[in-house]
Amino acid sequence: MKSMYFTEEHQLFRASLKEFLKKEVVPHIDKWESTGTIERFIWKKFGEMGYFGLATPEVDGGLDLDLFYTVILLEELQKINSGGFAAAMWAHAYLAMTHLNKEADANLKENYLTPSLHGEKIGCLCITEPFGGSDVAGIRTTAIKKGDKYIINGSKTFITNGVYCDYMIVAAKTKPDQGNKGISIFLIDKKTSGVSATKLNKLGWRASDTAEIAFDNVEIPITNLMGVENKGFSHIMEHFALERLIMGINAHARAEYALEYALQYMSERKTFGTTLNEYQALRHRFVDLYTDMEFCREYNYLIAHRLNQGDYVVKEATMSKLKSTKMADEVIYECLQFLGGYGYIEDYPMARLLRDSRLGPIGGGTSEILKEILAKIIIDKKEYKSVTN
Repeated sequence: MKSMYFTEEHQLFRASLKEFLKKEVVPHIDKWESTGTIERFIWKKFGEMGYFGLATPEVDGGLDLDLFYTVILLEELQKINSGGFAAAMWAHAYLAMTHLNKEADANLKENYLTPSLHGEKIGCLCITEPFGGSDVAGIRTTAIKKGDKYIINGSKTFITNGVYCDYMIVAAKTKPDQGNKGISIFLIDKKTSGVSATKLNKLGWRASDTAEIAFDNVEIPITNLMGVENKGFSHIMEHFALERLIMGINAHARAEYALEYALQYMSERKTFGTTLNEYQALRHRFVDLYTDMEFCREYNYLIAHRLNQGDYVVKEATMSKLKSTKMADEVIYECLQFLGGYGYIEDYPMARLLRDSRLGPIGGGTSEILKEILAKIIIDKKEYKSVTN
């Protein structure tokens, strides 16, 4: 892939990663999709390869590489045809660990970030609630300070890695009457008394565990507060830029994979003595889909470049997720049609791709919520600012 964003070192990393995934991951994917459990050994292998530390500063044991190494990791994870496995890996490395990297103190980093880098502990991010959906400001989980402890009560849902995790990064109200100005972020060890998790049965992302989590008078030390008390909403919004861009990148990558597979199939499949890729109607539709994918891909690279430079790109990353996930759904739907009856058969990749892709416009903020956020930014001139500003 020729691009102004990728160096020779990036390309070498991509080639090495492809080989690793082909050897260590792909042989197990069907089993993990069937059982809904990703075996622990693969987390440690990811850790050994340094894949969980791409964005972590060297002082904390990471590699501190530019964001395009992350882009490569995300893209190649989408091309092994398991959205669930990919989600488990990036939810750990870029949802849970992003908060550890940015807001954890030295003690929490020693006890949770270091083993996370090595794949010895798995993390998850707990924001969404049963009654709140994508409305972060409306969360009901509370964290009431009592002496040297916080008492956590509430629930979270749709939490990737929520069942098999070792720790959770949790958003809770420290000032319940202050709306988004009263939210704080905490680390809760999964073994803490009062924590329970129930596995949800999903349409797609079958390999990953997705949970509803309950907190019943969970006591944690005040040292488990992350970042600035009552500034949790700003922390969350700042990291949402990365999360939404990740989902945009995931979308263009799986769309690209679907198009590559469909084109290979179309070049081999014949009807009436003619391969499918020679029919004008199919050729032109394919080109339309490919164009949509490439527009999203190039936009996502631009926003990744800006984020890598330190720009605050909440608006642009929100646009990335909104458009890229819609595009991926349309591309994969059409690619399944290109395969005809075989597209509907589980032995071919499109059926799983279709199910996995459908979560794109829902997870990490529904498209409807993203449109409202963009309307506030574009029409109402609302500004979201970094908590450090």
